[in-house]
Amino acid sequence: MLSWVHFGDLHVTHDDSYESISQLRQLVDAVNTNVAHAVEFAYLPGDNANNGKPEQYARIRAALNSLRLPTNAIPGDHDFEPGSLDIFHRELEADSLPKHITVNGHRCLFLDIVSAGNGGPDFRLGSAQTEWIAAQLADCANDKERPVVFMHAYPGDLAEGGEALAHLFASAGVLVVDTGHTHYNELLNDGSVIYAATRSTGQIEEDDGRAGVAIVTVDGSVVSWRFQPVSAAWPMVMITTPADGRLVTDAADKRQVPVGNCVVCAKVFGQQIGEVIVAVGEQRATMRPVSGERAVWHAELPAPPNVDRYQIKVTAFDTLGNEALDSIDVLTPQGARDRAIADAPPGTDAHAVGEWTDHGLLGSQLGPNKNGRAW
Repeated sequence: MLSWVHFGDLHVTHDDSYESISQLRQLVDAVNTNVAHAVEFAYLPGDNANNGKPEQYARIRAALNSLRLPTNAIPGDHDFEPGSLDIFHRELEADSLPKHITVNGHRCLFLDIVSAGNGGPDFRLGSAQTEWIAAQLADCANDKERPVVFMHAYPGDLAEGGEALAHLFASAGVLVVDTGHTHYNELLNDGSVIYAATRSTGQIEEDDGRAGVAIVTVDGSVVSWRFQPVSAAWPMVMITTPADGRLVTDAADKRQVPVGNCVVCAKVFGQQIGEVIVAVGEQRATMRPVSGERAVWHAELPAPPNVDRYQIKVTAFDTLGNEALDSIDVLTPQGARDRAIADAPPGTDAHAVGEWTDHGLLGSQLGPNKNGRAW
């Protein structure tokens, strides 16, 4: 299993009295207390410094000094405002891109889609990086686990080569592509790959401007995603197996769409977790910790017969009396075969799964790239 925490685009600037730095400090404290012990790394998806200035990066670096996780940062168009990424790499001590790391068997590819363009949202990969991606994904055929990709925007936002890139991701078995840029929470399912975008930390329009973090987990072939606002209570539960019907990419995959008995796994984020209960249809069971995994609980129950879909609920209780719930709608093989996939180019927001408020998706597309203000 592979999990990471996503801090949305920071857009750090003196124009708002560095409000996003204040938000980031609160988020770092919450992550250190409730999340860091159960994830592998933190991710910054670009547009970190709103103008790419050294003093903006200095504030980011200071806020992240106390984070108890390794951090992987990529640039966005705002980081490229000076005309190069020299300041981004120097001030954040960010690795050269593209790069790959292997974590828990998954090859993680981190891309730069800004410096091959002319500034602004002129997103391009360039020929050298395109060749590098193709070679990396070809090598993934020999990997034990499937790859994941980190880039600032969807392939559909690239000035050129976006559709070809999305087809390459699909053919190589990429599980999830994690992005920023939108300023709003969104998930796409193009029938092969899950794309995730997380609300920015600065310049937020949706949900009365509440910042937060997304947690993403890859459990075998199943992708799960959930957003936790900075003001939300802990613990937090994330069902990691099976797949919610909105995130099924392979109807024949028994990990995503169970046949017969349903094995349920969940990650519980928080402190002093005492009990975790799962309900599959009308049946209930006590979940048990998974040996060798961090914060993972599991149980096995029969799947309800003669239905197209059913609900799974997992409730966690800590020793202080706090509780948290996650629920997903699981498809049966018949229900999965009948699901509809939009007739549109892959890797575009035509494949948005829409509103899913329990997981932080409002479906508003309220940001500067769709329906919001011109920042």
